[in-house]
Formats: sequence, structure tokens, C-alpha cells
Amino acid sequence: MTTSPQFLVRAAARNNAEWCAAMCRAHGVTGGFGGEAWAAAGRAPVYHPDAVTLEPGVDPDALVARVDRGSPGASVKDSFADVDLTGSGFRVLFGARWIHRPAGAAAPAHVPGSTDLAWDVVRDPGALRAWALAWDGGAGNAGLFRDGLLADPETLVIAGRRSGGGRVVAGAVATRSSHVVGVSNVFGRDGGPDAAWPVVLHALDRLFPALPVVGYESGDDLATAVRHGFEPVGPLRVWLHGG
Repeated sequence: MTTSPQFLVRAAARNNAEWCAAMCRAHGVTGGFGGEAWAAAGRAPVYHPDAVTLEPGVDPDALVARVDRGSPGASVKDSFADVDLTGSGFRVLFGARWIHRPAGAAAPAHVPGSTDLAWDVVRDPGALRAWALAWDGGAGNAGLFRDGLLADPETLVIAGRRSGGGRVVAGAVATRSSHVVGVSNVFGRDGGPDAAWPVVLHALDRLFPALPVVGYESGDDLATAVRHGFEPVGPLRVWLHGG
């Protein structure tokens, strides 16, 4: 069955908002879904927007009214790249493309170094800390992934390890929603995303065999995702308030 790009973008936007909501809850930040957007009640954690549009043609004034601009770093994910927030003091931080991979798609091409990776789902705080340190790579943001995520039934943290249960060298976060599973935070310590995607997709195929996979990427990471069976389905952009 063919699914329209418009449906996929809406589903991807909703899924991404649900992931942002889960991350906010883990940090003690509440939020709410309205008809046209999700918005956090305060500042969202680093790398996560304070609001995500869920439908095209959102009224910019109504959207901005739901965002806390009282402290630096307010941001909005414009899921359809069709909202102009310049009049409210925002600028475009970056643009990207939503991506989609059909359920049951053929396995990605072989990537040297990826076939000796085994995957598991992170279940305890110690394993989450090890995963977060591998994801962070020494940048100082490993604390972003808090233990509360482990209690979220729709959030799964996937770890790729060397055969034999070695250190975490690849991984991703999967967020299940009604029609899709979203994937984010894909990383590979050895070989980058090209080495990570095969083990991540293998895990997703086993965990969610009936669900299409969605996410978003840009630049070289977008090209890598396309090599592994994804197709771009629509543009998005992220707006940042202030300088």
C-alpha cells in the first residue's frame, strides 16, 4: 500500500513531538498537545525544541504565544517549513528533511565493520549511562539521557555492541507511536552512521516489524540514511530565538 508523503510528514512530526515530550518529562518539564502544535511549558532540554508544529499553516502568533521566550535559547521545530517567525525575533537555525523507510524493506547493503555488532535494548540506569557516554563522545552532554526515559513504554534505547557483550559502539533511540516508529540520535563510534544504521535497522525490524520507520536528517547524514533505504518525504526547519 502506498502512503502519501503528506500523511508520512504528519506522522513523523507527531512522533517527533512525542519523543520531545518524553525527553521533557524525564527532565521534569511538562508540555501539552494542541490541535496544531505541541509545546513545552518551560525550556526544553538541550538539542530539543520548545514547540513542534503538527499541521501545516500554523498561525505564527498563536504558536509563539505558547513558547517561553523569557530565557535564552527558545526554539521551534517548523515541521512543514511553512511558518515565518522572523517577526517574533526568531531566525532559522537549520533545515532538514523528514525521512521514511517502509515496513519490511529489504536489509541495507553490507557495511564493513557492522556485521560483528549485536544489539540489545537498554534496560537499567548503568547501561543507559554507558550508552549516553558513547553517544556523547566526550562533549559533556551525556546527562541529557536521564533514567526516567527507561520508564517510558514507547521509548526504547538501542545499543550496538561488539559480539561478546563489549562496549557500546553504536546506537539510537526509537519512539513508537500509532502509525510509525521514529528513530533519532543515531551514532557510530567506529565508522559513523554508515556503520550504525545496519544494526539499528535490524533492531527496529525485529522490535517493530509492522511499522514504517521515520526520522529526519540533513547534509551527509541525510545521504547516509538514503543509502540505507530511506527516502526524503518533506522539509522541516528549526527556528531559534535571539542571537
